[in-house]
Amino acid sequence: MYLEKINSPADLKRLSVKELSLLAEEIRDEILEVVSKNGGHLASSLGAVELILALHYVFDAPTDQLVWDMGYQAYTHKLVTGRREQFHTLKQLGGLSGFSHRDESPYDLFTTGHGGTCISSALGLACARDFQKKTHEVVAIIGDAALGEGLALEGLNHVGHLKPDMLVILNDNEWSISRTIGAVSKYLNRIITNPVYNRIRYKVEKFLKAIPRVGKGMAKEAHRFEEGIKNLLVPGILFEELGFRYIGPIDGHNLETLIRTLKGAKELEGPLLLHVVTKKGKGYSFAEKFPEKFHKIEPFDLKSGEERRSPEGTVSFTDGFSEALLEEASKDSRVVAITAAMPLGTGLTEFARQFPDRFFDVGMAEQHAVTFAAGLARAGLKPVVAVYSTFFQRALDQIIHDLCIQNLPVLLAIDRAGLVGVDGITHHGIFDIAYLRAIPNLTLLSPKDPAELRQMLRFSLQQKGPVALRYARGEMARQKVLRPNGKIVAGRGELLRDGVEVAIVALGDMVYPSLRAAEILEAEGIHAAVVNARFIKPLDSQLLLELSQRINRFVTVENAMTEAGFGAAVMECFAAHEKESVRVRALGLPSRFIEHGKTELLLKEAGLTAEGIAEAVRQEVRAEKSYV
Repeated sequence: MYLEKINSPADLKRLSVKELSLLAEEIRDEILEVVSKNGGHLASSLGAVELILALHYVFDAPTDQLVWDMGYQAYTHKLVTGRREQFHTLKQLGGLSGFSHRDESPYDLFTTGHGGTCISSALGLACARDFQKKTHEVVAIIGDAALGEGLALEGLNHVGHLKPDMLVILNDNEWSISRTIGAVSKYLNRIITNPVYNRIRYKVEKFLKAIPRVGKGMAKEAHRFEEGIKNLLVPGILFEELGFRYIGPIDGHNLETLIRTLKGAKELEGPLLLHVVTKKGKGYSFAEKFPEKFHKIEPFDLKSGEERRSPEGTVSFTDGFSEALLEEASKDSRVVAITAAMPLGTGLTEFARQFPDRFFDVGMAEQHAVTFAAGLARAGLKPVVAVYSTFFQRALDQIIHDLCIQNLPVLLAIDRAGLVGVDGITHHGIFDIAYLRAIPNLTLLSPKDPAELRQMLRFSLQQKGPVALRYARGEMARQKVLRPNGKIVAGRGELLRDGVEVAIVALGDMVYPSLRAAEILEAEGIHAAVVNARFIKPLDSQLLLELSQRINRFVTVENAMTEAGFGAAVMECFAAHEKESVRVRALGLPSRFIEHGKTELLLKEAGLTAEGIAEAVRQEVRAEKSYV
């Protein structure tokens, strides 16, 4: 066993290349064992094992600075940087993060979870190094899918302008979450099929420079000639023209080649781009065959590759969205769907199958997705942009400038709104209400269950302006879902349960826990009204004001940040109508970044369970009686 002897990268350097290959096999076994139990990003991590071992073999981290893009491919990095004994806690509450995390290890320079960031941050590190007259190496490791992300291209552009000594490693496996799409991806595929040029180029250059007295001059002339034919022959012309010296492509699973190339790269000056080709899911047949499924997977059976099934009779919000969108698209040919590299996660796989001409995967480009949808809407179509809440954050300016100022009928389907559990700090969708409810022209609503989501989607596609529909991750028992109570009317909530002492105004997936809380309180003699808010903007002021005529204690409940959130909107409503006697207590998430853990544990910690809500109401009732 080699892995049990690896406590830091220094231990790797004592191994031979053959021993490193054996270590790679042990690491894959360890990753498979832990991820099969805990869930996690499997396929990418399996594909990057040799690359990470080679990086730590050649470079001297943390003195040399390795910057991971997102970091979910870096499980091997965790295993060889002193976290091996904690690896079994991966993605568990209080355990290791599933991504790079700066508070977890000095080897992790940044906490990362969104793609395309590493080139810009690595450039900052390289410039700071030069300013401080230090000499360590800076390496950014980015996937081919993230290379099409706007920030990554901006970073490449600036690196080419400043030309610092730094290495960008392009880990090319032709996949992001789904198969990588776009012109950049096709360009990289062409490079892979034409690796001959670099071998010829550097052999000729070395030969010419070796000729006494005239060699350097001949090399310069050859370089001028090279410029004339470069557009025809150079596989990395895009990167060369941006100011990088392109190396590759090389086999990302050949440790000998990787180590030799990385050592050579250390000796070269200026910005370098090393193109490494890897196989997503390497070493596990199911992940190799189904890399999209195993990109990020819940706990599964190692022998069969099957996920542990959800209980029979359950349905998720994403399922409800998928079914409803298919229904609406079958009735209206103007309905089109857009996603950003995640058709499976957002429930659009079946839509893409049934309506291929009306489905657009724009790759890891959320900003483009929104503005592209605006163009489609301006031309008379009904675009639906389905993206996770955490990634919609990247498109805030486009939502304001290209969508809402234009007042265009685009539906933003905000999946994974609220706490998302083990993906943690970079993936919780807890900020969307705070930044969206301030934008004019935007309607913002949230369903209590998948059945209501269907109604809301139908309502949203009938609107003449932009709509954002936010819904949570997770599943619900079909038999426990309330039957829809009338059609959706703009800006109107619904009173689900009447009461006299306190009103619980719940949003989205917090409605059912609030109803259960009311049942608990009823048994104690506390009669609480429960409102399904439905709309965040426009808020149902009429219903709130009617209730305030007989109830002066309100508790709002939301699976989001309370600061500038839904509860704040309710408070503003009462303040605007000079309801000074009405007290509002906002239950939600605190103003801090929340780490990873199972969603039910995080909700309990935040007081967003039925018992937690009931206890908050008890406190309000006691306070009222004490005041009286």
